[in-house]
Amino acid sequence: MPIDLTPQLREQIENTIRFLSVDAVQKANSGHPGAPMALAGPVFELWNSQMRFDPGDPDWPLRDRFVLSNGHASMLLYSLLHLWGYEVSHEDIVNFRQLGSKTPGHPEYGETPGVEITTGPLGQGISHAVGMALAGRMTAAQFGSTRGDDEGAPGSHMIYGVVGDGDLMEGISGEASSLAGHLGVGNLVFMYDDNKITIDGKTEIAFTENVKMRYEAYGWHVIDGIDGRDSAGVRAALERGKAETDRPTMIIVSTVIGLGSKAIEGTSKAHGNPLGNVEIPLAKANMGWPTEPEFLVPDEVKAFFAERSQAKRSERSSLDADMAAWRAAEPERASAWDAARARSLPSNLADQLCDGMDGEAATRKHSGTVLQKLSELVPYMAGGSADLAGSAAPPIIKGVGIVGIDEGNGRFGGRNIHFGVREHAMGAITNGMALDGTFIPYSGTFMIFSDYLRPAIRLAALMKLRSIFVFTHDSFYVGEDGPTHQPVEQVDSLHLIPGLTVFRPADGIETAMSYAWILEKAEGPATLSLTRQNLRPLERPADFDREEIYKGGYIVRPTEGEPDVVVVASGSEVALACDTAAKLDADGIKARVVSVPCLELLKEQPASYIDALLPENTPAVAVEAGTAMGLGGLVGRRGLVCGMEGFGASGPAGTLAEHFGFTPDKLTARIRTHLGK
Repeated sequence: MPIDLTPQLREQIENTIRFLSVDAVQKANSGHPGAPMALAGPVFELWNSQMRFDPGDPDWPLRDRFVLSNGHASMLLYSLLHLWGYEVSHEDIVNFRQLGSKTPGHPEYGETPGVEITTGPLGQGISHAVGMALAGRMTAAQFGSTRGDDEGAPGSHMIYGVVGDGDLMEGISGEASSLAGHLGVGNLVFMYDDNKITIDGKTEIAFTENVKMRYEAYGWHVIDGIDGRDSAGVRAALERGKAETDRPTMIIVSTVIGLGSKAIEGTSKAHGNPLGNVEIPLAKANMGWPTEPEFLVPDEVKAFFAERSQAKRSERSSLDADMAAWRAAEPERASAWDAARARSLPSNLADQLCDGMDGEAATRKHSGTVLQKLSELVPYMAGGSADLAGSAAPPIIKGVGIVGIDEGNGRFGGRNIHFGVREHAMGAITNGMALDGTFIPYSGTFMIFSDYLRPAIRLAALMKLRSIFVFTHDSFYVGEDGPTHQPVEQVDSLHLIPGLTVFRPADGIETAMSYAWILEKAEGPATLSLTRQNLRPLERPADFDREEIYKGGYIVRPTEGEPDVVVVASGSEVALACDTAAKLDADGIKARVVSVPCLELLKEQPASYIDALLPENTPAVAVEAGTAMGLGGLVGRRGLVCGMEGFGASGPAGTLAEHFGFTPDKLTARIRTHLGK
């Protein structure tokens, strides 16, 4: 006989979750117990009655995803993962927030089995979830069943989550929620933990908007009036949300933060501090829970979760059988989906991308050409820009449709995405799509606005996601728009993010090879820094091997014999460096030019390779139309750095180049002075 989930057993389960969280926070002397105490009931109900998953296979592609956007409540999630039988042990719970544990201070993707996303900065979780939901809908439209609803086909899963007041105060959540409502991603259901408390006190001190009306205005299906202690009401609301297939759903759930602790419940004291040795026994006694032992999981609770975990696995077996039937009925779609998830690529990808890329054009235009090719060569790539497709950042790709427009394959049958003027959310949505596992997503805007995406880029690097961020208008050559739109420090600031690979190509070949490396070799996120202005193709040595670009730096202009000076440059300044080198040659100064399309890859090369490019006793010069701190590190303390020492200015690009000293004549003069010649 199945174990009956009586009210008494449900209370035991909720208290188990509640006090595992309390005890872990107390032992660590760090953490947030109040939200897990409040949410133990609603989130248990979600996992038990609604979500499909297999604790033995956290990566099962048909699983529903859960996003804890208010990630400070991480012990809530860790307790559930432990109880359901994921590889989160009793010892892991005891070691909450300790170095090397599977239970860090906020949920971290890749560190804890069952955690779907790294949620730290508030607002990022729900925004990433929008990307996960969008990717699910696109997967269903492009790879799933053509026979209508098919629970065993790719993309049939749901995205569930919890969001708090802090998430909704952050602007990024508004951007992402707006796009989710506009597109109608009906596979997204969130519960809003409406506890009316923040760290500083009641939410009314800073947050009095009507969340229900706000989300209705976004186009969401909103369910309010749900008491978090009413499991039947929560379950009914979740079922209504899942049934609403054409709109995302927000369920407003009233909870009491710190529920059970009479001294602190419903106050900000329950938010970010352990309950303490005095209050914990009182709270346990108030809830009818034994004060000892700590980290208690009663046998009845263990038995319930063991049985329910097996039921979840049985549900998985049924869905796997449905998927097998789908594969048999639609072998071409199944093969295409398998190829996407395996990241299958043509063996000659670089050759195909480089073909015809030796003309003069802005690297943003070259990028658009490459993306158009990739739409056929890698049909599981998808993306768009923040209302800048006309500026090729990135452009609309022909022949693959637009998400949100029914062109014969439903609203989600396209691969072009109009993100709108929503850079903050665009970065998070891009990451969410990468987390889904089917598409390699890209997104883009002007380089100056990379600052808006920075938190999402940092999270992509933490999670090692295959997100591609395409930035254009990458220097003062933007011209008349002035210093507000002229990136000076942005490229160098991106170099500072661990695990992010930054490409600044100098022509079409370097642009194509940058994309080839990202697709063939990247194990995390990458960015491209592209020009607005046209660049001529570089004249490389006759024996040049394109794969030298994969080393991050190479000699683009050699000298006969050892050089007198080495000029190091990236992007649009490489051609300038070559022109400067020609002038130096005319003056009897042998100047080698080294192109550095990717500083991160160059730093990974053996010291012998870097020493061959930049001989130790040879003077070196770095040229970059930005702060040039990255290239400056290559040329060393005694090298000459020709970069920007302040912000840009408004004026035609050529006039600005003269003004800031980025002309062959002015660079030649500076280098001669540096060499004492």
